[in-house]
Amino acid sequence: MDASATTATQQIKHRVGGSQWDGEPKGHSQVYNPATGAVTGLLSLASSADTNHVIQTAKEAFREWRQVPLGRRARIMFAFRELMVKNQRKLAELITAEHGKVLSDAEGEVVRGIEVIEFACGIPHLLKGEYSEAVSTDVDSHSVRQPLGVVAGITPFNFPAMVPMWMFPVALACGNCFILKPSEKVPSTANLMAELLHEAGLPPGVFSVLHGDKEAVDALLDHDDVASISFVGSTPIAKYVYKTGCAAGKRVQALGGAKNHMIVLPDADLDAAADAAIGAAYGSAGERCMAVSALVAVDPVGDALV
Repeated sequence: MDASATTATQQIKHRVGGSQWDGEPKGHSQVYNPATGAVTGLLSLASSADTNHVIQTAKEAFREWRQVPLGRRARIMFAFRELMVKNQRKLAELITAEHGKVLSDAEGEVVRGIEVIEFACGIPHLLKGEYSEAVSTDVDSHSVRQPLGVVAGITPFNFPAMVPMWMFPVALACGNCFILKPSEKVPSTANLMAELLHEAGLPPGVFSVLHGDKEAVDALLDHDDVASISFVGSTPIAKYVYKTGCAAGKRVQALGGAKNHMIVLPDADLDAAADAAIGAAYGSAGERCMAVSALVAVDPVGDALV
């Protein structure tokens, strides 16, 4: 690495225990502004030892966090929601600076994530159990919903705010401690969300941001104290995460590549179909999960559509 290329860059660290933490990184990776190609940050990459430290921090925080009443957890989610709305533009600017999507698209992503926080604000109602009397002779049945413990999310580069917010607001509101391992290409949005969670009143250690590569991921997948993993990314890595996590006895949610076919039938409005195809295939450089990667035109409209 050319040292002169990083002289004007910021050092990007993990967020652990409510503050920045560097640990003993195995190395560093450069963060780029895709619009200019300039190096804007130098990111600490967690070693296995660093990852184990973060897991232990979350495990210790879980003892108290799981006992926090639902109403208090919900109030933290309400406060976090307000801070996210207040900082919506700042979050979008971070996304644009590191991912490269246009600002309006980035703002839309943040709004979609905030919708999940709003859902989590209703956690006192959502966590209600059930009771059924006399399901059999002298037998009643009841259900209780309890947190798992330390859970983790591994998220992709294309939605630095929305995809993590698919995961951690609900996990936290349910009483779990959450470790977010975002893509090393877009680390700063995750760090800001962690800062806002701390400002909203979330106790230290309940939410951590761990930056790293395969070594950090493998440490999360193998560790006995991580109860569950949620992943979004490419299909080959989704298969790897699912296989490895399940072998370690974890609950695993692994979402792989989700590209789509678009079919244009003979009676379609071809102007509208062409416009939709271009927008779906090339909007955000095709980096949306629902982007169209194959277009099938049913005879005889193919030549006219082209």
